[in-house]
Amino acid sequence: MFRSQSSGRDRLDPTLAERVPPGQYVTEKFPVLHYGDVPRYRDLATTWDLRIWGEITAPHRFDFAEFRALPTTTVVTDIHCVTRWSKLDTRWEGVSFRGLLDILAPLKPTAQYVLFHCEQGYTANVPLSVMLDPGALLAYRFEGAELTPEHGYPLRSLVPGKYFWKSAKWLRGIEFLSEDRLGFWERYGYHNDADPWREERYAD
Repeated sequence: MFRSQSSGRDRLDPTLAERVPPGQYVTEKFPVLHYGDVPRYRDLATTWDLRIWGEITAPHRFDFAEFRALPTTTVVTDIHCVTRWSKLDTRWEGVSFRGLLDILAPLKPTAQYVLFHCEQGYTANVPLSVMLDPGALLAYRFEGAELTPEHGYPLRSLVPGKYFWKSAKWLRGIEFLSEDRLGFWERYGYHNDADPWREERYAD
């Protein structure tokens, strides 16, 4: 079931038109939208890891402590949900995707796409070129505090320039692919490219 939760007054400031894609409205709240139940972790040290595999010269696995010891980056960005809300100047902290690649074994020349694997079988697909943007992040803090469980704790992706469903919650794996593979919502008719400025909400 797709769950949505929102409250409070939304606003639309005409002076922000250049930052708000067509068909969107600006909200100061942070609506909760996701598929499935919210995972609850009892002991992250023993129950959570992040696997990395696919078109990479050596697969890798981070446990919770190892991942949190990686260098931290802060990103401030606008986010846009396919359900038509936008939230501006959001602040995230986590591990830069490009920085992560610098730490890992080299990718194979065939690596062209990223598939995020999350709890409960959810996946999200993104071109590798998008994740090489400096704003691409593996995020675990939002607005100076740990992510809440509803917003993806302990880790989610932050994918710049795409509708927010591509920024997958409850991340557990990163698979590098030579060919694109549709993610969860793409298989249910959402647009594969998800560009909010082109209103790529649903596939033709």
